Parts: sequence; structure tokens; C-alpha cells
Amino acid sequence: LFMENLAPNLKRQRLLVEGFLGGDVDEARVKGYFKHLCKKMGFQAYGEPIIHSPNGLGKEENQGYDAFLPLIDSGISVYIWSGSKFFSIIIFTCKDFDEGRAVEVTKNFWNADKTSHMSF
Repeated sequence: LFMENLAPNLKRQRLLVEGFLGGDVDEARVKGYFKHLCKKMGFQAYGEPIIHSPNGLGKEENQGYDAFLPLIDSGISVYIWSGSKFFSIIIFTCKDFDEGRAVEVTKNFWNADKTSHMSF
């Protein structure tokens, strides 16, 4: 996988973490993840999380949550498929962060037995 760096003068660190979560998900748990990750990683939010759920619109297998938290140094996007108990999370920052720690914090919060991740 190769992507040309069109703006080498702009710092960007991106981490995609995916996995199967343990337990049920609701809006409170999604908010809790944002709060927990920010605390453990030292990220600073400058707004409240935006959390959407299609509530029956669209395909049944795609029901869940789409959420975003703006950070002073970029943002975190969370996508949850409730029926499949699957998550896909993108952490995007304009500063360095410990990717291994972010993966562990995410895995532990969601009680995920199996995860996969990549930086880009």
C-alpha cells in the first residue's frame, strides 16, 4: 500500500483499528470510549462527540453508530456495526502519538478478543 505524501510539511499520523467487540453498544458506551481514549492518550477535545445511529434506515447489517470527536490536533472517527459487534476506528492527529498504546487502550475498552490495525 503506497500513497504519495502530497504535503510533507504537514504532520499527520493516522491509525486504523478494527476488531470484534465484547458486549452491547449504546451511545453512552461510544461517548465513554472517546473520554477514555483521550484520558489515556493525552488527547484534548474541543467539542462534544457527534454520534449518529440510522435507527432502522438502510440495511439491517449496517445498523450501529457513526461518531466523531474533534481534537485540538485533529479527530477520532468511530464506526460500529451493532449486529456484527464489529468496530472500525480512525485516530487522526497532527502530532505524534504512541500507536501501540492506542491499540491496547482501544482493544481493552471494547473487550475485543481480536483486532487488526494499520498506520497510513
